[in-house]
Amino acid sequence: MRARIYQPARTAMSSGTAKTKHWVLEFAQTSARDVDPLMGWTSSSDTQTQVKMSFETKDAAVDYAAANGIDASVQEPKKRRANIRANGYAENFATNRRGAWTH
Repeated sequence: MRARIYQPARTAMSSGTAKTKHWVLEFAQTSARDVDPLMGWTSSSDTQTQVKMSFETKDAAVDYAAANGIDASVQEPKKRRANIRANGYAENFATNRRGAWTH
């Protein structure tokens, strides 16, 4: 069984880092998907692709994969520097603004 271990990225709809602290072990697809001729639904006989396991640390995920004979590859996350302003959102409404209010 092939699997990948990765740390999920943050959602595009949020600037927060929720759900990005844990590590996920996800199995790779082993068989092709089929299209049902009557309904047009996509299906597969491979049920391992539905399994996603969460771990607190990368080491815990790697240890689990090694203990259960799973051939796993680790994808390291691409870290970004946080964009933290000095006054945050309140800076938009500051009374001591030097520039003109544009909106």
